[in-house]
Amino acid sequence: MNYHNILVIMENTIEILWVSIIFGGILMWLYRAARAYGHDTGKHIYTHIREEIGRSILLGLEILIAVDIIKTVTNELTLENTITLGLIVLIRTILSISLEVEIEQRWPWQRRVTKSE
Repeated sequence: MNYHNILVIMENTIEILWVSIIFGGILMWLYRAARAYGHDTGKHIYTHIREEIGRSILLGLEILIAVDIIKTVTNELTLENTITLGLIVLIRTILSISLEVEIEQRWPWQRRVTKSE
């Protein structure tokens, strides 16, 4: 087994992990919502599920960036492949930041407001 084959196996494994994290996160939070359905208000459940599924997607996007970097390394290193990787990483980074803003209701670089403040 050579270096290229090992990287392809790693790439496929990480892609499976990515799908598992997103799918598992959705299933987990749907289960929790079903359990909390009679105990909490619908708005609170919806907000909580939305935040947690967003976090699963956010983690999945970060993993996808790693997959793209591995794909670029396993393919022929050309200027076109490198520019494509840069654009993909840029787009996924913008998506990650916008998801985090949506979930946390603040910019990632802003301090979290605590109850004591």
